[in-house]
Amino acid sequence: MMGEGAAPALVLRDRTLSHNDLRESVGRLAAWLTQQVPEPGARIASWAAKGELTCLLPLAAARAGLVHVPINPLLKRAQVAYILSDSGSRLLVGTPARLATLEEGDIPLQCIVKSESETIVEYGKCSGLPESEADPQELAAILYTSGSTGRPKGVMLSHANMWLGAESVASYLALTSQDVTLAVLPLSFDYGQSQLLSTWFAGGCVVPLDYLTPRDVVKAVEKHDVTTLAAVPPLWVQLAELDWPKETSARLKRLTNSGGALTVDLVRRLRALFPQARLFPMYGLTEAFRSTFLDPSLVDSHPTSMGTAIPHAEILVIGDDGAVTDDGEEGELVHCGPLVAQGYWQDPERTAERYKPAPAASRYGGVAVWSGDRVRREADGLLYFVGRRDAMIKSAGNRISPQEIEDAAISTGLVAEAVALGIPDDRLGHAVHLVVRAAPGASDAIEELPRKLMQELPNFMQPKQIHWRHALPISPNGKIDRTGLYAELTA
Repeated sequence: MMGEGAAPALVLRDRTLSHNDLRESVGRLAAWLTQQVPEPGARIASWAAKGELTCLLPLAAARAGLVHVPINPLLKRAQVAYILSDSGSRLLVGTPARLATLEEGDIPLQCIVKSESETIVEYGKCSGLPESEADPQELAAILYTSGSTGRPKGVMLSHANMWLGAESVASYLALTSQDVTLAVLPLSFDYGQSQLLSTWFAGGCVVPLDYLTPRDVVKAVEKHDVTTLAAVPPLWVQLAELDWPKETSARLKRLTNSGGALTVDLVRRLRALFPQARLFPMYGLTEAFRSTFLDPSLVDSHPTSMGTAIPHAEILVIGDDGAVTDDGEEGELVHCGPLVAQGYWQDPERTAERYKPAPAASRYGGVAVWSGDRVRREADGLLYFVGRRDAMIKSAGNRISPQEIEDAAISTGLVAEAVALGIPDDRLGHAVHLVVRAAPGASDAIEELPRKLMQELPNFMQPKQIHWRHALPISPNGKIDRTGLYAELTA
């Protein structure tokens, strides 16, 4: 953290922490963590809304030599139980209401459970732990992200990944100690953590906000003199529909977007609504933090471009022959360099699929992330997104595994077959549609399935629409014809 001591660093509901306060609090919390979990490298999880602990833990865990596992507060008990088990977490800090939803067997035997309030009281009594001298390549965090198939996978981030990521973003956004960032994104996402770490790297101030309505965002920008706002396309759509007082919109100096592409129409609306703000469209991968950004000076003339590589990243477009593509030729986006994460936690098979030796053309070499995303590079060096190779559903900024929804539907016993698809949606980017065939004898399936899914899946995974079929189409290879279903639902 590079901020000047007395400058504000974190605005909480009941008080504001200066950068000196932040340093002291991180040290105290780190000391408390080592008392609870003395084993170096142990995983400690948090499951709570934005607040004192969720903002401090990324730094405190790193200082304590532990590995932070932030759990999305929107997840429900089944997903949380899996993450706790898979990560082998030794400590879970959460809000009492969330902790109360966990059932017997959800919490690993070796895992201590603490509420937010008791943790805050206890760590405040500790003497601070000095700054870490950890190897920059040591593991510092595991961020769980949904895969295109199966259970969530934990992306392993080192101290160097987090530090260089913060420095990179602070650099190209030109953040300063005068900036105030409104943190509206979940802190369990790499993009969400970047709100904190890049702002603090620059010596700026963070205002965490769990908003209920988009109007809350407008009010917070006004109240806290916010200069920087990061969001995903669905929120930008909602914010662009509001009437912003001119003096409020004028406070914003920079807008950043990731988690899905902005449409040309939305770019135009944002530029009209916030003419004084620099708009940064970005493309990122949890597996490599962030890959590209479009220079705001090019947004009006090239609104559909992904831009070029961020600092510390090397982005190559690789054809099927393993060589760099020619200008205008489609290929796979491959991310090389020190922002590349360390793979998936305890999952060598899936790690090997995505983390492979860098292409021969790379100046970094080593291991690269092969994104699976198809892009093209034009003669001016700007990149453009073509399509995804996998079947991930990206809805409201969330990456959703179709198989996780399908497994939940089938596990109810009400359906025999299920296919989850992401159908283009103006507000969500993609909406979840679930196509199902009822299980024999499940006479109440139509009424019961939505209720069961509400119990088992978080809100952002809920199907916008369930389509009932007597039979699902079969492709020539004997599998369910997902392409045909998608064509039918988008016709």
